[in-house]
Amino acid sequence: MNVEVVWNEYSSSLKAFLYSKVSDHDDVDDLLQDILIKTHHNLNNLKERSKVKSWLFQIANNSIIDFYRKKARAKNLTEDDLWYKEDDVTIHQELSECVVPMLQALPKADADMLIAIEINGQSQKEYAEEKGIKYSTLKSRVQKSREKMHGLFQECCDLSLDSHGNVMGYEEKENSCGKC
Repeated sequence: MNVEVVWNEYSSSLKAFLYSKVSDHDDVDDLLQDILIKTHHNLNNLKERSKVKSWLFQIANNSIIDFYRKKARAKNLTEDDLWYKEDDVTIHQELSECVVPMLQALPKADADMLIAIEINGQSQKEYAEEKGIKYSTLKSRVQKSREKMHGLFQECCDLSLDSHGNVMGYEEKENSCGKC
């Protein structure tokens, strides 16, 4: 992958994203330059070309967070200085609207199990005893059901995950699955 080609394709989108989060033009230019440097240094480490856009926007998001952290150390921030507000909709809130339709698309046994454990908070051990299943068998079933659920989300969206598997961003696929 060539940095110049990638940059020509995505720099204007990145700049617009930065302007939506940072109001000062000079700060946006500095952040854009920082993102370009990080792209130049790390683009060869990216294994899948299809993930370039989400990878760039993750770098941009992290750069914005770092920018505000540095700014916070320099002075006390007011609410007007922040690029987010507590009432802003988070990625998790947006995706939570898709959970019920995705659960309904799973086989009934998988859906019932995930609802009991993940949504209602029942412990896996309790659920296994209640259903007369070995605990180790249930753990395996829960893992497989989570993977099925993840697969359903992947049919609809390209998810960007951090190193711990937490969703950091997503993009709806062109041919949306229609589940949510």
